[in-house]
Amino acid sequence: MLEELKNKTFASEAEEAVWWKSHEDELLEEFKKATKEGRVGIGTAAKHIASRSTSMRIPNNDIAIAEKQAAERGLRYQTYLKMIIHEALLAEEKRKSKVA
Repeated sequence: MLEELKNKTFASEAEEAVWWKSHEDELLEEFKKATKEGRVGIGTAAKHIASRSTSMRIPNNDIAIAEKQAAERGLRYQTYLKMIIHEALLAEEKRKSKVA
């Protein structure tokens, strides 16, 4: 299962969501096995991704649009907002580097 996950690619987030849902039982067994072997610890995934929490006020209409678009992609709206902010920041950096 773990080797399959390392090389797994998906055509869309919806396809990925279906895959994770259809493999819940197998994944649970993998986590149980990893726990028994001492390969799971508190915050092990978080150590790989440095981030910090922030808050901002976003107009209700924008939240509604984000919720709709996120649902179409099988995501939670907070995850979707984080994704589009990240994409916009990268695009701006790329644009700035072309101008300089």
